[in-house]
Amino acid sequence: MSTQRIPAQNPKVVEKAYLISAENSGTQALELGEFLTIGRDNHSDLELADPFVSTRHARIEKKPEGFLIRDLRSQNGSFVNGLRVVEAYLNVGDRLRFGQREFIFQTDAMQTPNDPLLKSKNEEWAQHLKSLPLFARTDLPVLLLGASGTGKEVLAKLTHAHSTRASGPFVSVNCSALSESLIESELFGHTRGSFTGATHDRKGAFESARGGTLFLDEIGDLPLPLQPKLLRALENREIRPVGSDRNITTNVRIIAATHKNLAQLVQQGLFRADLFFRLHVIRLTLPALKDRMEDFETILYSFAREMRVRFSFDAIQSMKLHPWPGNIRELKNMVSRASALFPNEHLQAEHLKLILDAPQATTLDLGRHVEGRPLIREIERELIIQKLIDNSGNQRKTALDLGLPKSTLHDRIKTYAINIENVLKGERS
Repeated sequence: MSTQRIPAQNPKVVEKAYLISAENSGTQALELGEFLTIGRDNHSDLELADPFVSTRHARIEKKPEGFLIRDLRSQNGSFVNGLRVVEAYLNVGDRLRFGQREFIFQTDAMQTPNDPLLKSKNEEWAQHLKSLPLFARTDLPVLLLGASGTGKEVLAKLTHAHSTRASGPFVSVNCSALSESLIESELFGHTRGSFTGATHDRKGAFESARGGTLFLDEIGDLPLPLQPKLLRALENREIRPVGSDRNITTNVRIIAATHKNLAQLVQQGLFRADLFFRLHVIRLTLPALKDRMEDFETILYSFAREMRVRFSFDAIQSMKLHPWPGNIRELKNMVSRASALFPNEHLQAEHLKLILDAPQATTLDLGRHVEGRPLIREIERELIIQKLIDNSGNQRKTALDLGLPKSTLHDRIKTYAINIENVLKGERS
């Protein structure tokens, strides 16, 4: 991966600028002075408790030409819009990454980062987005519906950012990713010795999200026996950790999401009606990408800019003919694949057969092997390695970028014998 020095492209005097945490969009603004030091050291102006951040990681200085970021020879690098830099002048909206933490450079402390997923040229969807700040400021539960990959978690984070709880934590739990035996502990916590392997007390998601927002993703997959306990927690505002004999008062705002038809699940007896109505206070249904094609190019350009990919006009027009069953997530995965397979190239329409529908497009090449692996498997391995490098080894973010469950990514890493420690040192085998 190349490391670059990027000069100021449009010198402009900026009197005030801010770093805004990408995890809490628009709510945690840190004003930049003459200089700001970033690192794991507790003497840093911006202290980041992240194992992938160096003790003295980077510094941002105010210059006549603008604000300049310098990497201080950090182990894992400083990134601007996905590109590793030695030094670079910052422009409004630039995304900065240090270790696993991301920030947006802004000149307005109250400005929400310019995320194209949160704007729309589709009149109906734009109207829904305009109402978001209004219901976000209430403490009412929100139910987000829509197909997988439409951006439900992004919308949940924006709701949190505009709420009165914005300074509190945003905690996400995927109800489909945990077994029935583990999800109760994940939500409510447990006491030491309450079951085999419980070697110490553990806070659950309700306690971790105290004062903030708890996002229950894929709520339609919540096991039926656990639904009464969640209902009691919501109605009584209290929980009981597994193995405990006392209740704990809760203080969270609930946002739930699912791609399933909850009303239909209620009719089938697979989801409790009382829990459905408890969650179904404010409802927002996210449109599929094919139903908001007015926004296609805006979203595509956002991902392409972040991943340093260029597409020709013909390629973009061809993409619009694709049905996009995986929605925005599929589009992001496609741009990621393009970045890994065709770095620094201007992609044409003929490239799409390799990045848009890779398994079918490479059928004729499946007989060819690379280091004993079929070509298609080698492509997948390289994609995983590239994403691990981009995310400094963070498997959760890598799984999210690739559209895989974390458990599946973990299995693939083992199958392909990927040594993450070696990968981060630049060794790919």
